[in-house]
Amino acid sequence: MGWMAKRRLRTGPTAALPAKPEHGEVLRLVRLADPSARSEGGDVVAGDVRVCAPVEAEADLAGGALEQVWAVRVVAEGPLPVDFFDRHLAEGLAFRLGGLAVCRGVVSDPADDEGATGPAVIVPVRPTAEELAPLLEEGEDFVFTAGDIRAALVPQKGQPPAVQELLPFAGELTAIELRGAEPVKLGALALQLAEALNGIAVDRWRFRVDAAEDLVAPEDAATSAEDEA
Repeated sequence: MGWMAKRRLRTGPTAALPAKPEHGEVLRLVRLADPSARSEGGDVVAGDVRVCAPVEAEADLAGGALEQVWAVRVVAEGPLPVDFFDRHLAEGLAFRLGGLAVCRGVVSDPADDEGATGPAVIVPVRPTAEELAPLLEEGEDFVFTAGDIRAALVPQKGQPPAVQELLPFAGELTAIELRGAEPVKLGALALQLAEALNGIAVDRWRFRVDAAEDLVAPEDAATSAEDEA
């Protein structure tokens, strides 16, 4: 690999993965962020963003944290549907495939919860307190709660491709942002809210969430399964 290719991977955004992912799996995951994503050769194209085919890279790309590195570079080829969509694709892929994210030479672990945002439920119309009441209790300063989970209603900036099916019905696209310490509990509540309010549950990178366990990093999920066994 030439120095220019190495520089591009390090500049990113790039998902640095511990194993080479199957093309079909990358396509499946990208379609959680953009249902219209398609294959193009060995790449996956989502709108004007290209998710390049994985290439084997040197371990120092991930700061030596991974013994083997397969790099999936994400390239914006036109306007982004929402801010940082390319970076979010790289980070979301890294999270779901047990890897790290590289952007502008900085290596980060998407599974690190410190300072991270939580999942959200995107709804086509801002719900009233009465509509939220079955699942959320209204508190002070427009914050809602469900046990130790906090929820806030904020206008959704841009139009995440993951929720494009809501757009024909959108009056005021709104995100119900959830915060809490237990990912599975957050995911379960997000799915309940999505069903009750005709919305779509997404993770913090705006990948669609189909199961509460989608919010658990692969290593954490494996550990939980071993503990239960």
